Amino acid sequence: MDVIFTPFNIIAAVVAYLMGSIPSAVWIGKIFYGTDIREHGSGNAGATNTFRVLGKTAGLIVLSMDVSKGLIAITLLAWLNPYEAETLAQVNFKLAIGVIAVLGHIFPIFAGFKGGKGVATLLGVVIALHWQAALMCIGIFLIIFLLTRYVSLGSMVTAISFPFLFFLVFRPVPLSLIYFAMVIAVLVLITHQKNIERLMRREENRMNIRLRKKG
Repeated sequence: MDVIFTPFNIIAAVVAYLMGSIPSAVWIGKIFYGTDIREHGSGNAGATNTFRVLGKTAGLIVLSMDVSKGLIAITLLAWLNPYEAETLAQVNFKLAIGVIAVLGHIFPIFAGFKGGKGVATLLGVVIALHWQAALMCIGIFLIIFLLTRYVSLGSMVTAISFPFLFFLVFRPVPLSLIYFAMVIAVLVLITHQKNIERLMRREENRMNIRLRKKG
């Protein structure tokens, strides 16, 4: 990527990581429900486990916050960056900031480096980078989820589909964006290893957001 290690870029990387590190599920659970979300359900500090353990209201709040982390990090820092709009340098800057924000969500400094799987924050990143592709990703996820009720399966299928959208639908796009999509697909599969194992054993929990389960 054509991103130079300038003082601004280093500061931007730190800010993106700190924004991504905001442990929405952990803070919402502890402050408003007196519950550490990591001690209940799947133990994951993300929106899906929040839906299951704390209910729809808490889940929607956490989902919104996690998506916003990726979206705001790129939008704000891209607005402040010195690169000319729509240039390859700015695209690569956004990609770098997005990856760092997602890593912040997965390994948050504010929650002992034990965070969520990064899918919601990744959605915010994709919205900021290419909103048309983001809409198609949301559509793919909803189709898989409504057919199976597996959030994990929907997330993985969507992630795998993401790079193909740039090969088959949205052309031309910068090569770095295609590489980003491919890396993200692999990253999502890695963070969902336990889900893959449960799916193969047919032990994965289905999601029903109309019901509330207390931890």
